[in-house]
Amino acid sequence: MKPRLTLALIYGSARDGRFCDTVADWLLRHLPDMIEADILTVDPAHLNAGSSMARTEVERRIGRDLARADGFLVVTPEYNHGYPAALKELIDCYQKPWSAKPVAFVSYGGVSGGLRAVEQLRQVFAEVGAATTRETVSFANAWEQFDAEGNPRAPEDVLRRLRALVVQLDWWMTTLKHGRDTVVFREVA
Repeated sequence: MKPRLTLALIYGSARDGRFCDTVADWLLRHLPDMIEADILTVDPAHLNAGSSMARTEVERRIGRDLARADGFLVVTPEYNHGYPAALKELIDCYQKPWSAKPVAFVSYGGVSGGLRAVEQLRQVFAEVGAATTRETVSFANAWEQFDAEGNPRAPEDVLRRLRALVVQLDWWMTTLKHGRDTVVFREVA
């Protein structure tokens, strides 16, 4: 019997008025029909808490959610040919929860659709021991790809690509969870 999985959907932007919410909301509408997993959301914008006590509590909650996750789906924009600082801070603050877990990407941006950010993130996630998936979904000129209600203008195409991404991510989540549960992983000092 396949174990129940936990997927963390990670918001890559912390900017006010970010387009990330449109893409993440679309994903949250469709992911439950595509994968049998508990879906958590991790938003680096929450780290901008007002007080140090509030930030500490948010940091703990994010740490627990990342540790609980069996895999990650990162929604990332591309800013100036790279990925956002808020996403880098999130990755760097929590090193251990990424290890031996898969990471998939949904990206958006201008002409490249965020793919330059994804290529850089593949290197970063490799360094923290994560395995990135091949399949991605990207939205070039993203603000033109969604209607006013937050739905893609070409839903059949992007849903087909999202299904391919989810099938691959589900396989990696299941396989790596089994590995983490049955094989002792020791880091070399």
